[in-house]
Amino acid sequence: MKKILFLTLLFPFVFSCEKNELSNPQKPSTETLNFRDGITRISDDSLAFVLFAPQKESVYLIGDFNNWMASADYKMKKDGDRFWIKTGNLDKSREYVCQYLIDNRIKIADPYAAKISDPWNDKDIPSSIYPNLMRYPSENTTEIAMVVTTAQDNYNWNISSFSAAPVNNLVIYEILIRDFTEESSINGVKSKLPYLKSLGVNAIELMPFSEFEANDSWGYNPSFYFAADKAYGTANDYKSFIDECHANGIAVIMDIVLNHSYGQSPLVRMYQSADGNPSPDNPWYNTASPNTSYSWGYDFNHESKYTQDFVDSVCAYWIKEYKIDGYRFDFTKGFTNTPGDGQAYNQSRIDILKRMAGEIRKRKQDAIIIFEHLTDNSEEKELADYDILLWGNMNYNMNEATMGYVQNSNLSWASYKQREWTKPNLLAYMESHDEERIMFKNENYGRTNGGYDVKDLATGLKRTEAAAVILFSLPGPKMIWQFGELGYDFPLEGNGADRLEKKPVKWDYYDHPDRKALHDVFSKMINLRKNSATFSTADYTADLTDSFKYIVLKTANETVVAMANFDVTAAGKTVNFGKAGNWKDHFTGKIISTASASESVTLDAGEYRLYFSQ
Repeated sequence: MKKILFLTLLFPFVFSCEKNELSNPQKPSTETLNFRDGITRISDDSLAFVLFAPQKESVYLIGDFNNWMASADYKMKKDGDRFWIKTGNLDKSREYVCQYLIDNRIKIADPYAAKISDPWNDKDIPSSIYPNLMRYPSENTTEIAMVVTTAQDNYNWNISSFSAAPVNNLVIYEILIRDFTEESSINGVKSKLPYLKSLGVNAIELMPFSEFEANDSWGYNPSFYFAADKAYGTANDYKSFIDECHANGIAVIMDIVLNHSYGQSPLVRMYQSADGNPSPDNPWYNTASPNTSYSWGYDFNHESKYTQDFVDSVCAYWIKEYKIDGYRFDFTKGFTNTPGDGQAYNQSRIDILKRMAGEIRKRKQDAIIIFEHLTDNSEEKELADYDILLWGNMNYNMNEATMGYVQNSNLSWASYKQREWTKPNLLAYMESHDEERIMFKNENYGRTNGGYDVKDLATGLKRTEAAAVILFSLPGPKMIWQFGELGYDFPLEGNGADRLEKKPVKWDYYDHPDRKALHDVFSKMINLRKNSATFSTADYTADLTDSFKYIVLKTANETVVAMANFDVTAAGKTVNFGKAGNWKDHFTGKIISTASASESVTLDAGEYRLYFSQ
């Protein structure tokens, strides 16, 4: 059996304790609470359990160590808003399954459990992914339970300390573990690290992998926030993956969902109305989402001190126990109780998010913090000034460019300077898990002009190369959605597809010459960004509004000019190179000379160039 960790630094509530040892589960009346919320290992045979449960009358600890009986010996002591108990005589060589029975009617696993036992889904997890998984004791109980042990963590880290690349050099690769390899496991992803390192990415963003409902999911339906989902592997499998990433110079960013939960969350189930919604006395959730346009599951009340404490605990845990390098927070637009669609500037939301980011940095000063915010630019600018990275969705406009619909292809919003930001904290991308693939739309909706057809695979891929050159030439961090560098072209929702369904794993695309050529352009651009300070310069200009787009990057020693024509006919433009001289195209090796700072350039349909000053 795999050993598990217990959270020992959670809520900031600590009470005095007169003694710590017991020979039986029941506490002497003189003893008071001295443990954090959750499960704490005391010794090789003892655990402490603490549950924060305001307004509840009684809690029993039931499990396979007491035949699932709500007995007086296992009635948890009430201490203010908390219930607690210590258990002894446990065998450190085995795991135990147990639950809390609240007011003789609600059975839950501890919200801080590092491993759960699921009556519905565990049986479908292959032993190849999670060997020797403990069977759920369906003959004794119902609902999700927690798995506990007194054994200590047995993972020995090879890389004890790691620092991510500077923000301006970050190239993040977004991965859905389920759809990245045929194994659909974290070990499968680990096997592809040589490929990712060769591509040049220096950060991996894993879509949510804390315990979510069912086994087949994107992960945005979380239930337990301190447990790695068993559908992808064991706790040590995740740690080994992170360790190997660090050994290869790759940071690991955890996509995390703290805007909402779903019905299996014990925090929801403890305080729930008859209609299933959180009841008014729920310490963590709103009874209904204040967002009138976007709402999923049950909405966290981020103005609640209890929610803030819980969020801080979650973020501290993965950094401490799994050496996570940072977080991508899903739908931070929703971290407010202000009614509406969340688009307008909201000072209370900014305060909530800055507080959260500040607490994360107390645990890891250089943590990467990314928000999927997508609100008013003035609010995003303020968050960027606080050194938070903001998702910059350029999918629609970029795809309009690659398809040849140039009237809708303004890419200016991919430039942090165009947004009047003072820091390059715009994480721009052409694809993410939420959008249709660039090549799917190229192949299905691309423009045609005579013999030039964007729907043709080779043509569409070449135009995607042009898009990559423009995107990666802009200073600031960038993101690739898995297989985007190979022109992945299976639909998200188009042609009747279900966006959440499993998508084909297409590693064979790497062997297709035109797709491999796209991969190589991605790789070249990534490595230029990593190795040349010019691609991080603050001295740049960008003309990205019409079909002929170009960027000029300047340093004291070098000028780089990226350009591309996204029309389906040849197009010309007077390009301000900034100086006269000789220029070498990085991709073809051809050299041109400019007699003045501005020079007229004509590009064929879909053609791109990347000139370096000589």
